[in-house]
Amino acid sequence: MPHEQHRDMVQSYHRVRTALGLLGMGLPLVLILGGLLDARHLEPSISDFYHTTYRDIFVGTLCAIGVFLICYRGYGRQSGDMIDDDWLGTIAGMSAFGVALFPNESPTAQIATMTQKMVGISTSPMFHYASALVFFSCLAVFCLKKFTRTAKPVRKRIYLFCGWVIVASLVGIAVASAIKILGSGAPKAAVISYNLVFWLEAIGIWAFGLSWLVKGKADIALVKLARQGALKSAPDA
Repeated sequence: MPHEQHRDMVQSYHRVRTALGLLGMGLPLVLILGGLLDARHLEPSISDFYHTTYRDIFVGTLCAIGVFLICYRGYGRQSGDMIDDDWLGTIAGMSAFGVALFPNESPTAQIATMTQKMVGISTSPMFHYASALVFFSCLAVFCLKKFTRTAKPVRKRIYLFCGWVIVASLVGIAVASAIKILGSGAPKAAVISYNLVFWLEAIGIWAFGLSWLVKGKADIALVKLARQGALKSAPDA
């Protein structure tokens, strides 16, 4: 393969990875700002923004993440791998579509969506939460297993950190949701008043975004831009 063609392919991969990172970092931030500025409060979870005026942002961002993940091929299956990058990305992407298109429960919803009519309003949340579980699990596998294979020590530590943060967030979401649904008294009040489910979801998505930004070498690009800016602003000798 000619050197220029190889370089263009590498840059394309970096752009896809960076786009995924930016979408992951940006989604919670936009919802936080929108919720505080518009409704003066945060929704109990990121998924609950589906039932607000920010539905388009929630659905659009997740669908964009899904498309990028499905298009991402990565490395082929290597010795010891149960699944290659292509299939893992496809599963993650399809689950992102599931999170976006199958709404969670809402006591105020009056009009059933297309997917709710397909599977039933009471069944839609099951698809939603199952998709979210698969989505977060795939993201954790990317960080803990896929990205660490060829990473240098510093980057490997970042990927491992992000992966375990995603796992911890997933466990925390499950515990907080169980307390919210089945609990009572002070623990349930704390989960609701402090929006613990929302913040745990946001932390997990931020960890996902950070890992893909590092994988896309966005940090190196920022360092280069900073150096160029420093050189331009430096007085002539």
